[in-house]
Amino acid sequence: MGLNIQDLAIASSDVDHLARLDDRHAYDQGNEPPRLTISGVPEGTVELAIVCHDPDAPLPDGFTHWTLYGIPAETTELDPDADATHQPGPNDFGETGYGGPMPPPGHGTHHYYFWVYALSRAIDGAPSRAEFIRDHGDAIIEQNRLIGTYSN
Repeated sequence: MGLNIQDLAIASSDVDHLARLDDRHAYDQGNEPPRLTISGVPEGTVELAIVCHDPDAPLPDGFTHWTLYGIPAETTELDPDADATHQPGPNDFGETGYGGPMPPPGHGTHHYYFWVYALSRAIDGAPSRAEFIRDHGDAIIEQNRLIGTYSN
């Protein structure tokens, strides 16, 4: 599928773009997902998905902190209880649902990409980030991201 970056947007009252995430969002200090606002959902969207990924983690494919599926296309707000109201998937902590930032001490500033995906078909189950991209990449109508930072 070709590049499509038109109107879909993701924002947060808890996270300023490229600013440090509050400690309450960190894995070991509250582990509260940030509130997210979604707008500009394109026509033809069947559902939305959220993925939070840290490409700065010292691993070959970074570290996935959150996969969330089954979000109705008309959704405009995700609250910290989103894992209870939608379909959480696996994170790289070996758990399901949100797992906040926890970069290695002294490893510098990490970037946390909160991606929103508008999808042309529903996701069955709760795939990992890699499975989602592999098996559903062709269903992505549009995507966008909000980036927060964190360091220990």
